[in-house]
Amino acid sequence: MQDHAMTPKTILRALKGEVLPTPPIWMMRQAGRYLPEYRATRAQAGDFLALCYNSDLAAEVTLQPIRRYGFDAAILFADILLLPQALGLDLWFTTGEGPQLSTVTDAAGVAALRGPDAIHDTLAPVYETVRILARELPAETTLIGFAGAPWTVATYMIAGHGSPDQAAAHALKAANRPVFQAIIDRLTDATVEYLSMQVQAGAEVVKLFDSWAGSLQGTDFDDFALAPARAITAALKARHPGLPVIAFPRGAGVRYAGAHAATGADCVALDDGVTPEWAAANVQVAGCVQGNLASRHMVTGGTDLVRETRRVVDAFRNGPHIFNLGHGITPDASPDNVQMMIDTVRA
Repeated sequence: MQDHAMTPKTILRALKGEVLPTPPIWMMRQAGRYLPEYRATRAQAGDFLALCYNSDLAAEVTLQPIRRYGFDAAILFADILLLPQALGLDLWFTTGEGPQLSTVTDAAGVAALRGPDAIHDTLAPVYETVRILARELPAETTLIGFAGAPWTVATYMIAGHGSPDQAAAHALKAANRPVFQAIIDRLTDATVEYLSMQVQAGAEVVKLFDSWAGSLQGTDFDDFALAPARAITAALKARHPGLPVIAFPRGAGVRYAGAHAATGADCVALDDGVTPEWAAANVQVAGCVQGNLASRHMVTGGTDLVRETRRVVDAFRNGPHIFNLGHGITPDASPDNVQMMIDTVRA
């Protein structure tokens, strides 16, 4: 433990397996609409995509929660659908409807996608955001890069929008598995390139968000959630020895057990569909875990927030742990409740 005990960056220490007296803390979607300063910057940008591609403003919103709260990590402000846009799909955001994409549903559509090396011109502003953050973040704050996992990104590419059940992706998977597999493979290769460039620009950790992993059943979970995460993690670690990777197969349930070994990730992020006590006994035994306070507490606050925050900290106190929510903070959350959570963790 000698080597990394010298670093002041607590998240990197936890990712190496160190058990810390106070868990480091950051929050999914910590740069977001619950903060008035974010809303002001987004209005300045004009729209969401313009904000993602304006390196100065994207860096600014990434820094806002660090200034306000002193989180132990900042996560790059971007969107998981910038990658399919870089692969050649049309992407637009409609107010009240969320993101819309042109679709890929057949072999011709896959063939028309740009190769993994051709994504970097489109994504250059994202890499510039990372470079700005690497310069401007406090010395003790870890910079996290991220991408959507192939299955989750594929669900949007196939349907052209988000859906509650990912029905279009499941239907293509059943009707034409070779085409579906080709989409996953193309995304896997492109995600390696994308995250590798984020690391070269200054990201110290990367996280793979598989937001819809929970809708994959049986061997599909192995083939389309675990296998791509394993391939991406292995490729990144080969290029960037020592790079820590966080995997988040949201909704995995009992499949969280064994996810460290199955993905090769240094840390498994947990949603709040599993109890911290179960996760400590079944997941944390294999390595660092991240999570998993229910994000509704950021809205409701009060004694429930304090009690449940303490419960998460207590459950994971005997192993490496990064405190986080079980999902992203919601726009209706109170900034005061975020401060209460942080104060409770650090008390």
